[in-house]
Amino acid sequence: MSGTNTRTGTPTSLLDRAASAPVDAVARVNRLHRRRRTRFALVCAALALVAAAALTLSLAVGDIYVPPTDVWAVLTGGGDPGSRFIVHELREPRGLLALAVGCCFGLSGAVFQALLRNPLASPDIIGVSSGASTTAVLASMLFGLSGLALSGGALVGALVAGTLTYLLAWRGGVSGGRFVLIGVGVGTGLVSVRSYLMTRADVTEAQNAFLWLTGSLNGGRSWNQLWPLLGCVALLVPLTLLASRGLPALQLGDEAAGGLGVRVERGRLALLACATALVGVATAAAGPIGFVAFVCPPVARRLLPGHGAALLPSALTGAALTCLADFTAQHILPGTQLPVGVVTSVVGAPYLLWLLSRTNRAGRGG
Repeated sequence: MSGTNTRTGTPTSLLDRAASAPVDAVARVNRLHRRRRTRFALVCAALALVAAAALTLSLAVGDIYVPPTDVWAVLTGGGDPGSRFIVHELREPRGLLALAVGCCFGLSGAVFQALLRNPLASPDIIGVSSGASTTAVLASMLFGLSGLALSGGALVGALVAGTLTYLLAWRGGVSGGRFVLIGVGVGTGLVSVRSYLMTRADVTEAQNAFLWLTGSLNGGRSWNQLWPLLGCVALLVPLTLLASRGLPALQLGDEAAGGLGVRVERGRLALLACATALVGVATAAAGPIGFVAFVCPPVARRLLPGHGAALLPSALTGAALTCLADFTAQHILPGTQLPVGVVTSVVGAPYLLWLLSRTNRAGRGG
């Protein structure tokens, strides 16, 4: 039964509803958070399963077919000697390299796009990948570097290109549009330097450099080539996720982030440094594989609407996409192995055209 409050004259049913309203709102918010966490976990698990399936496929199919059951037996420490040699020594380094490179590109692209609030802010568009590849070509052709020294040169080139773009774009803060435009200019200049180096090289050096610049996992990949990349991934991925704690505030703008107590320049520089380093080590390992960093973050965000940058899903999407693209590059043409960058470009170029056309129709493009 409902009565009347003797002091205020308000019906008790209305008072009860008013008192229970905050409790109901808190319960609804908690349910929403639980659903978002559950969806996030399910999407990440699904992407990890796709990446694992792509790796299994790449380990099983080749000149000698190895059944998936034998592949998993080898991966768990069993299997016969023949299967262990084919899977563990010949195919596994390349498959894991594809996963690690894709993870680096996907995560770096998500950081750049979220931090600069621009879907075109991808490292292969704003010059970071060009810095890594130009320095690697310079180190290889002029100084004869290879191995870890070449990887270090590519990392330095990516950091220099990213730093130069940041300094030129900084005007009391960094605007995403200005950063992208200046990055495109820096990348174009670096490509010109790289093209000049290619014209000065002999035919064999130029051919090898051109294959690497396309983005390729072809050739004899070994565990010795894989371990440095895995070490860098094990260091950089946690650092990037740790630095991303202030990313939601930074996406609101410098003034809003500063009002929330975030150290804007420090947080932004930490994220840009981590993302640039990820691009550098991935480019050093496999060349500038195009469009992986550009395509994977939007795919991850569509799978998780309302989850912001979706860094971890972007990394898993990049790993799965690169592994599947490399498998396609190996087997789409009989007797010929294409560079993986050719396949990713076939996927990414139409998306770039669609994005530009949609932006212009919406009145936001130039």
